[in-house]
Amino acid sequence: MHTKSNDISAGILKAIGTLVGIAILLFFLWKIQAVLVYIIIAGVLSLIARPIIKFLNSKLKFPNTLAVVLTLFIFISLIYGLIRMFIPLITQQGKNLSLLNFDALKKNYAHIAEQVSNHFLNKNFDLVEQFKDIDVMSGFSEIPVLLNSILGTVGSLSIGLFSVLFITFFLMKDSGLMHKGILVLIPNKNEKRIEKSMNTIKDLLSRYFIGLVFQITILFILYSVTLAIFGVDNAIVIAFLCALLNLIPYIGPLIGGILILFLTMTTNIGHDFKTVILPTTLYVLIGYVIAQLIDNFISQPYIFSKSVKSHPLEIFLIIIIGGLLFGVIGMVIAVPSYTALKVILKEFLADNKIVQSLTKNL
Repeated sequence: MHTKSNDISAGILKAIGTLVGIAILLFFLWKIQAVLVYIIIAGVLSLIARPIIKFLNSKLKFPNTLAVVLTLFIFISLIYGLIRMFIPLITQQGKNLSLLNFDALKKNYAHIAEQVSNHFLNKNFDLVEQFKDIDVMSGFSEIPVLLNSILGTVGSLSIGLFSVLFITFFLMKDSGLMHKGILVLIPNKNEKRIEKSMNTIKDLLSRYFIGLVFQITILFILYSVTLAIFGVDNAIVIAFLCALLNLIPYIGPLIGGILILFLTMTTNIGHDFKTVILPTTLYVLIGYVIAQLIDNFISQPYIFSKSVKSHPLEIFLIIIIGGLLFGVIGMVIAVPSYTALKVILKEFLADNKIVQSLTKNL
């Protein structure tokens, strides 16, 4: 009896110790979440770079280090180019919105509100009357504080960018670095099966992220053509920003649509609302909707089915479930996580009928 009591006490202490250990681990991970984000971003970049490095190694016979350096230089050049692209847009929108001239901003706001109201007067709906009690300009008093906050984060962003590039370099140089780190945590009896699964996951996710690059490129071209046709300033930058938002499933295109309409309207501030602003905005909206339809019914199903070998309905349901469970982050990571889970299930539960049905194309 005494021995049984000791066993129960030891079991309780062991359980408490395990829970405390898990709590400490979670607290530690929470504290270093920024580092984890850097590693995840670097991992994605290394997966995207994988085909480029393979091409340079096998086809052009580049030494591995030289291939990695060249690929990293391409990434840095793209980042630099993106930053340079957004400077004219910020400058132009700053001028359009007169962010540093509150009197001009009030006049522009009143002018557009009056034009919108006049346009809908025939429907007995006075927008000026509806909005007169709304203190729109009070929010703009916070702009200097916001700008200071943004400038204060530039240093942190610089450190983050350097960290990501540094980690990416070593992940590309030694493609098995993260691979080996994960295998250290795996029991020896499962090591070979996990290693096989990880190789498959790397191939599938590499194809998936490259597919996303193609998807964004197609949307970028469609948006650019639409904006250029209707003479919207900084069409290329706006198109790229809105295309990039499509990385967030379902919510991203909605935000991109609002953004592209807003920037189209502000580009034409000072012109007549009825003859210039409204028609141009409607035409851009039509072009944006057409681009989204092409993406939703042609580009996305093809890219997803070919890259991660999953049915479009699977992808749709998984993204929705990810969003319900973890919000926007869940929607973004739903497809990669689901793909990895399918590979692991196929390796360890190959005889299960449900697993066989889900993984028959892998």
